[in-house]
Amino acid sequence: MSGRDHAPPAPKLGPIQVPRSSEVLASQLRAHILDGSIADSAPLPAERDLVIQTGLSRGSVREALRILQTEGLVTTRPGRLGGSVARRPGDDALAKYIGLFVQGRGISLWSLLQVREALEPSIAALAAANRTKEDLAELVAISTRLEGAFANVPAYLAENVNWHVAVASATHNELLRAFITAISSLLLTASAIKNFATEDVRSVVIKAHRRILQAIVERDAEAASRRMARHLAALTKQMRAFVSAPAVLR
Repeated sequence: MSGRDHAPPAPKLGPIQVPRSSEVLASQLRAHILDGSIADSAPLPAERDLVIQTGLSRGSVREALRILQTEGLVTTRPGRLGGSVARRPGDDALAKYIGLFVQGRGISLWSLLQVREALEPSIAALAAANRTKEDLAELVAISTRLEGAFANVPAYLAENVNWHVAVASATHNELLRAFITAISSLLLTASAIKNFATEDVRSVVIKAHRRILQAIVERDAEAASRRMARHLAALTKQMRAFVSAPAVLR
């Protein structure tokens, strides 16, 4: 019997997934945009130049640019003087995907309120610790507009959301600011429930904002956190009493 008869069977190989050339190019360009090698707002090489540089077909190059455009990392202007421009991720990109997630998963109003109660007291504390004179000036300006719009409910609600975004901006934590900015449209939807923002509710909110802002002015992080927590807990309690079913956000 030959040695070949005793040889172990050859291992079976599974399918090998080879990425498409367009995906490889998109990955390389994405990495350069995200690490700053291609600066924000800088033009990308023209399609014909990318074809020459990479050796890929024009179709593959165009598909790579379409992938990045879908991700919000590239904007493309058509025409003879057009082209593709790099774009670093902004708050609008996060807002877009959070919006899709909320709609696709049927996230409820109660979930949003829970997120606010979990995050915004800590945000207020960080704002008190990190705020600048410019941040205070912005918060005071929004507070003035908010109180001035007391009788104009849509304008009042918009300024109320702007105030919470400004508190997040005062933390100087980009991720917290971007997240609160991204959910600002959801906050506006939640606060705009028909007949909820009565004069009494609006008055209570203004008083709570004044107390939170005073703590931020005094750099009292503990008081800012406590007052924000109390404000949001009272708002949630009122909304639960007003809304019988956990509405889905849209």
